[in-house]
Amino acid sequence: MSKPIQILIADDHPIFRQGLRMVIEADSSLKIIAEAEDGQSALTRILELQPDIAILDITMPPPDGLTVARMMRDKQLPVEVIFLTMHKDEVLFNAALDAGVKGFVLKDGTAGEIVGCIKAVKAGYSFFSPLLLDYLLARRNRSSQPGKGLPSLNGLTPSERRILRLIAELKSNKEIAKELFISVRTVEHHRSNICSKLGITGKNVLIAFALTHKSEL
Repeated sequence: MSKPIQILIADDHPIFRQGLRMVIEADSSLKIIAEAEDGQSALTRILELQPDIAILDITMPPPDGLTVARMMRDKQLPVEVIFLTMHKDEVLFNAALDAGVKGFVLKDGTAGEIVGCIKAVKAGYSFFSPLLLDYLLARRNRSSQPGKGLPSLNGLTPSERRILRLIAELKSNKEIAKELFISVRTVEHHRSNICSKLGITGKNVLIAFALTHKSEL
């Protein structure tokens, strides 16, 4: 009998981790060898144990999942990364692929998706939730048509960049207003302008964009 695929799961919700463990370990060929509740502990355990697969949430406490994936890529660790997230947006999807992530599964998908993703990635393939197919096709189309890129930070003012940086730290409008000594309404106005300039809509998409470009802010 072959050795079970060794897996680390990182998510800041213990109940979700418990449910995920039950789903994964229902398959005897898969084994959870560690759990983590934030990015720092996830990276520590990954370096220590070097599992076959690391399943990361994107918006867990610092460093976020995308940053952890980039650090793993830079260290050239022999560990494949799968994102399991509630965020379905193109900016984050492309950033994940750029960071070397081989699997991207939505939390509202079926239990079979994450199990199938683990096995596919371990076998050397990529696996993405079917709902992300349009993003994958759009990415391939862009690669064959240079000049059609993703939203850029170039058009943002210094104030807007500062607010976007605080959004990347997962601060609320009220927390941002307090830190910058401005009103909550002013923060909301800046957020609206940022979204307009970037051509994106939705609170979660803006957070995803900020997390994706955190190192550039």
